[in-house]
Amino acid sequence: MANEVLIPKEVAHSVPKKALTMGICRNMPRQQRRLGGNRAALFVYAMEGLESMAFVSNAVSLVTYFFGYMNFSITKSATTLTNFLGTAFLLPLFGGIISDTYLSRFKTCVLFACMELLGFGILAVQAKSQKLRPIPCKDLAVTEMSECKVGTGGQIAMLYSGLYLVALGTGGIKAALPALGADQFDEKDPKEASQLSSFFNWFLFSLTIGSIIGVTFIVWIGANQGWDWSFIICTIAILFAILFICMGKSLYRNNVPKGSPLLRILQVFVVAFRNRKLQIPDNTDELHEIHEKQRGDNVEILKRTGQFRFLDRAAVVESSTGTSTSEHWRLCTVTQVEETKILIRMLPIILSTIFMNTCLAQLQTFTVQQSTTMNAKIGGFKVPGASLPVIPLLFMFILIPLYDRVFVPVARRITGIPTGIRHLQRIGIGLVLSAASMAVAGFVETHRKSVAIEHNMVDSTEALPMSVFWLGFQYGIFGAADMFSLIGLLEFFYAESSAGMKSLGTAISWCSVAFGYFTSTVVVEVVNKVSGGWLASNNLNRDKLNYFYWMLSVISVVNFGFYLFCASWYTYKTVQVQQDDSKDNLDITKCLINSNLSKAQQINQKHCLDLVLKHRLEDQRQRAVVDLPVFTATGL
Repeated sequence: MANEVLIPKEVAHSVPKKALTMGICRNMPRQQRRLGGNRAALFVYAMEGLESMAFVSNAVSLVTYFFGYMNFSITKSATTLTNFLGTAFLLPLFGGIISDTYLSRFKTCVLFACMELLGFGILAVQAKSQKLRPIPCKDLAVTEMSECKVGTGGQIAMLYSGLYLVALGTGGIKAALPALGADQFDEKDPKEASQLSSFFNWFLFSLTIGSIIGVTFIVWIGANQGWDWSFIICTIAILFAILFICMGKSLYRNNVPKGSPLLRILQVFVVAFRNRKLQIPDNTDELHEIHEKQRGDNVEILKRTGQFRFLDRAAVVESSTGTSTSEHWRLCTVTQVEETKILIRMLPIILSTIFMNTCLAQLQTFTVQQSTTMNAKIGGFKVPGASLPVIPLLFMFILIPLYDRVFVPVARRITGIPTGIRHLQRIGIGLVLSAASMAVAGFVETHRKSVAIEHNMVDSTEALPMSVFWLGFQYGIFGAADMFSLIGLLEFFYAESSAGMKSLGTAISWCSVAFGYFTSTVVVEVVNKVSGGWLASNNLNRDKLNYFYWMLSVISVVNFGFYLFCASWYTYKTVQVQQDDSKDNLDITKCLINSNLSKAQQINQKHCLDLVLKHRLEDQRQRAVVDLPVFTATGL
């Protein structure tokens, strides 16, 4: 190999151990420089696109499967779908813990994708076989309606097994896949730091493309060719997703699990409570931290912050405890304490974004119901209600490249920030746009009702002479909001999480979506009780949906104020730079790596070994290392 470097025996023991550990002197070009980057990220994009195609297509249309094929009531169909989606966006927490604690992110993606594959396979088999599901009521004659029944216990159990295997699988993928892709870019490298920001944008772009195919092609297949074919296509998509992510295995920079982040956080609280009577020193050097010689190359040392000072007691060294790192339930490091502080600081941020996803749930329910009263034809083609989410997806499809290629470079020149604007600023823009989307939705609904009154069609079941694409205004604005907030959250939680809890950090960002779905039902019920039935009627023309949208807009503005307070209070993490001999390591590495180049490019071998000697003498002076053999270049 042209890039492999063989180090002479006489020199090998003189090269810093850290350089050998990092793989700098041996196979650094082949094993490090060629790993990761955009080439590796391509396989992540492919898996995300295929998985989103399968999951999103079912997220927008399963309610019709429950109602039309499993004979659920409308209420039970909606509740079953909401519970499924909420669970799917909560389970990333489980996947994040597994990824950070036991498996690498790559293995986590493969394992949970296999679970999702099995789930879609079960649903496909059930949809294909009439013996495994009830006879759809719509297929029965009027005289046979007495046989219209919900499935048996075994049939329902099979349905839920398939559904929640899909939820578990997508949950694990949502936790590990964004982190796996982000791991391919080094945050400490200026060039790769800017590429990291672009990665999250293109990750959302791949999600968008997959979702567009899902809500158009797969939804159409389910409605026209049968649900069995829809589930079969989803199964094939997940199978190809697994194949693609495995194809890039040799290119990935893989994380090493660093133990349970939740256990480390629990240890901090336990030790802080145990040391509650101890005095907290003002000097950070008096608190326990990993010694410089014990640090690994991928260990991130966090600087102490002034918030939540009571937790600093967990790092106070007692005379009886010493500084033994084995007693984790008696003494924690400053970095461990700061990990806990980071998680606490993140909670208000995630709480302030939940309501935005409550608004998203309304677009997936009430806005779809609005579309059923409007003219949904384009020429001779009728747009299915479940395909309406393609409108915000198309907006995102257009806006994401413009954001990444136009807005970010311009903003980067102005602000000097690799991402153009800070993560919290990006999330804030998304929250403002979500409030605007609800306000616009109220005006569109007011216009829709006026059309119904004008044409004397308040109680009519026929489509109003008003195009369904009027709903595109609220969908489009919310699509832009999602572009800012969703990726802003993923990027923020990945960047701010410590090295040992990256997957858990990205998993927490998905919890905002889960709680948004769960709180949506509560909000609707409370509004109905307080307002006297704004949304109680089965006739949208007599409901006050426009008032409901405006109320959501006002609450979103108030929520944005709460977010501004949380964002201004938030303290970004600070990583401590190791004060070591990295500069000499770099010089020696450069010398050794280039020793196999052409003569015109080679660095003089004598100079190379002189650098080694320089390092060794400096090492002796600083660390008082004695009795080590000293050599010179002329001795070779």
